[in-house]
Amino acid sequence: MDDMYRELILDHAKNPRNHGVLEPCDVEYEAHNPLCGDRLHLTLRVDPTGRITAIGWEGDGCAISQASASMLGEEILGKTVDEIRTMSKDTLLEMLGIPLSPNRLKCALLSLEVLKIGLYGREAWRETEDE
Repeated sequence: MDDMYRELILDHAKNPRNHGVLEPCDVEYEAHNPLCGDRLHLTLRVDPTGRITAIGWEGDGCAISQASASMLGEEILGKTVDEIRTMSKDTLLEMLGIPLSPNRLKCALLSLEVLKIGLYGREAWRETEDE
């Protein structure tokens, strides 16, 4: 089963979905992981009902970081801002489907961190981190 998830991660890293920055956008946030150098710039369009209608991102980093951003983008497209608020780090880790070392965990969670801070502020990310 791990091999299937590894192939999925490599596919998303090599062929990222929703790659590129949206202009104009309603939400924009960028962050980086200073320990490994991963960087992610996220842009979103949100309709008047609070639904994510478009996502764009660009960044640099390892395959886990890039695949995580791609997979998360597919997951949130069409969801409401309220639905996204309840996403936990376990949701993202289940999408990746492989065990990660503590160092790789930060790579995987960068996309969720950027999303949560961009939508709700740093406090929302701290709450997610503490889960």
